[in-house]
Formats: sequence, C-alpha cells, structure tokens
Amino acid sequence: MEQTQIKKVNGLYLVLYILLPIVISAVCMLISVLFFPKGTGAVILIMGPIMISFIWWVVGGKTIFSNTFKKFETELDQQGFVRNHTFRSNGCNVIVDVVNGGIAVLFFWNPFDKYVLPASRITRIWVEDGKTGSGILEGSSRVSFLMEIDGRIKIRVNTFTSNKLWRMDSDYILTGISKADMMAQALQTAKNKSMGI
Repeated sequence: MEQTQIKKVNGLYLVLYILLPIVISAVCMLISVLFFPKGTGAVILIMGPIMISFIWWVVGGKTIFSNTFKKFETELDQQGFVRNHTFRSNGCNVIVDVVNGGIAVLFFWNPFDKYVLPASRITRIWVEDGKTGSGILEGSSRVSFLMEIDGRIKIRVNTFTSNKLWRMDSDYILTGISKADMMAQALQTAKNKSMGI
C-alpha cells in the first residue's frame, strides 16, 4: 500500500478497447469484398462487426468498469475497509475510509488494477468549479475534486460535466460544487486520520 505505483491508464487495454473492433471490422470488410461481393453474406460481414463495435464502445467499457467496481467493493468489505464515502464518476471511482484513514481508487481506463492506499499519501486536495468567462458569459461545464498522490500523480474526479456552459448559480453547478466539497472534506479527514492528526 505504501509503495504502490498508481497507473491511471493501461495502454494495452486502451489500444485493444479502441482498435480491436476497428481491426475486426476492417478484416470482415476485406473478406466481404474478396469472397462475398454481393448478397446477405456481404451485408452481415460489413454491418455486423460495425454494429457490434458501436455497441462495444457505448456499453462494453462501462459494463467492465461497473462490474469490476462491484467486485472491488466486496473485496474491500472483506478486508475491513470501511466505505464511509463512495463517489462514482465516468473516469474514476473513489471510496474513502474515514475510520481507518484509507482511500480506494479504480480508473475507467485501467479497470483491472485496484488501488487501496493510506490517505497520508495524498499531498494536496482541492476543488475546481471550472469557472470560465466573465459577465454574462461566465459559467462552467465541469466541476471536480482533485487529489495529488505522492506530490506527482493528479487524480481528477468530476462531480458534474456537461457539453454546454452553465451559469455559476445553476443548480447543476451548485450541486456539483457541494458534492466536490463533501468529497474533499472526507479525503482531508481520512488523511488526518492516516497521519494521526
């Protein structure tokens, strides 16, 4: 736990997740052109892998991440890790054990490496409201809490994201800030406990 190196992205998983469906679709298209230029076989070989790839990109990664996280929670319970605060996000899930001063982290792009760390390894905790612009153009499209591990690894966990800019007094932004503040406070409490403060 003390020396575990955190890896947010598993390169092989990322490449296979994105490129493998493309390669399979390309091979199927090539087979279709060479051996089944017309008819049902051609349609199945071209459209089938493309549809499956699309479904994989939309649902596959989320399913793997969600299932792995459920197993991770069970493992933590068996280890005596107290799950005081859990925050699920698209890119990273964080569990805080305030009682024992620990944190558990699982990353979307590295779902097979589960990290359980003493909160004392956190060197910095902060909240970003994502505010940009000024005047009537002032707003945010992302709110998050961040922590820095060992002074070099920054972990951002979004509490609100949108593809449009929301006013800073919007309920979406205010709720995101509230969630981020709560998690930052829980992390600080766990860190204090881990350091014996």
